[in-house]
Amino acid sequence: MRRVERGVAARLTSALSVALALGCAAIAQAHAEGNAPLGFAVISDALTRPADEAPVRRMLDAIGRDGSIAFIVYDGNFKGSAEPCRDSIYQARHDLLDVSRTPLVLLLGQHDWSDCGLAHTGAYDPVERLDFVRQLFYADASSLGQNPLTLSRESDVARFRPFREIVRWQAQGIAFIGLNVPSPNNHYLTAGGRNAEFEDRAVATTFWLEHAAETARRSEMRALVILLQADPDFSRYERRERFAWLRFSRSNQPRDGFLELKRSLVKAAEIFRGPVIVIHGIDAPEPTGFHIDQPLRNDKGLIVTNLTRVAIAFRKPQSQWLEVQSDAQWHPPFRLRVRDVKDTRARDSIAPPPEAPAQSSAPYPAPQSTLPASAPPVPPRNDMPDSLPPPSMPQPASDLPPILTPPQTMPPIYPVPASGVQNGANGQ
Repeated sequence: MRRVERGVAARLTSALSVALALGCAAIAQAHAEGNAPLGFAVISDALTRPADEAPVRRMLDAIGRDGSIAFIVYDGNFKGSAEPCRDSIYQARHDLLDVSRTPLVLLLGQHDWSDCGLAHTGAYDPVERLDFVRQLFYADASSLGQNPLTLSRESDVARFRPFREIVRWQAQGIAFIGLNVPSPNNHYLTAGGRNAEFEDRAVATTFWLEHAAETARRSEMRALVILLQADPDFSRYERRERFAWLRFSRSNQPRDGFLELKRSLVKAAEIFRGPVIVIHGIDAPEPTGFHIDQPLRNDKGLIVTNLTRVAIAFRKPQSQWLEVQSDAQWHPPFRLRVRDVKDTRARDSIAPPPEAPAQSSAPYPAPQSTLPASAPPVPPRNDMPDSLPPPSMPQPASDLPPILTPPQTMPPIYPVPASGVQNGANGQ
């Protein structure tokens, strides 16, 4: 009897040892994958009329030939402002985007549903159009494309069953969140009564952002990337006031439809504590195709120092996309540039750039400034030379410890210099 018990114990010990070995191997593999390089593309506002379909198809094919791009994010407006919101147009755009060889995550924008109530777009009910888009483009857990990604949709949560278009996914140690936030004011309506669509989506967005940030923190993700179509007007922030409802004076400024979103972004940045990147579109022209800054403030008016904004505005959206490359070994860990279809055959792979000598290097731009239109991009550097004076430090948004590489206000992302791109990949 004791011999049998000893045999059973030996087998259990052996099985436990194998399980522990496999578990350690899985953890090591996951850690290695989390530190592996990652590249993805962002396109936006590319489809405004039927004539745009052919060049967009060529752009998707060009991105599909780039082996360094893991997936594409279409950041809103797959139809134009003047196009009617007919079923046939939605179906045609679905079929076009679905042939992408690279997985494509589609986010919704203003022209896709929220302005469908206008006369020139057919005077549809925007909420009905949103429901139709959800059924057509988000029928299951997969992204678009011939090799789709598996996404987590907010509709998996019973309380938020309608919100199929709000998603999240992970890749190489980075957590991604895709939201439904349309221009110009997040579909906030000023008519009397309950603003049902806006209010319900605001609650869903708040839940999703905070839950995703907490999950990313517990999973030890190295960055959090949030994508949406609208410009949330980060320069405008409103403090929480306990008795604001007692004020009866009228204001000429409309109610901020992005107020809840900005507060949720502040909370998500405080929860996650690591680098948070927000990518969205803007209407103002950008000569380089994008700009980088740190514009978000909290209720105290202090800068949220671990949140960086990338605002995109392509000059040729039918042939240009934002390429984002990330590597845990880089400091800062993100690189980005605007690519063009014409430069894909002569692509230079992005690698950590050599450290420039101290006497020829320029300091990083201040976190609140945008890239100047007339000046060339800032050359990449892995470290700040010791001889340079420390930059001015804005007050931190909270008592959180520093999470960025020195100097603490340096954004974790910067543009690749024009010299590393051939044939005008910076949109010139």
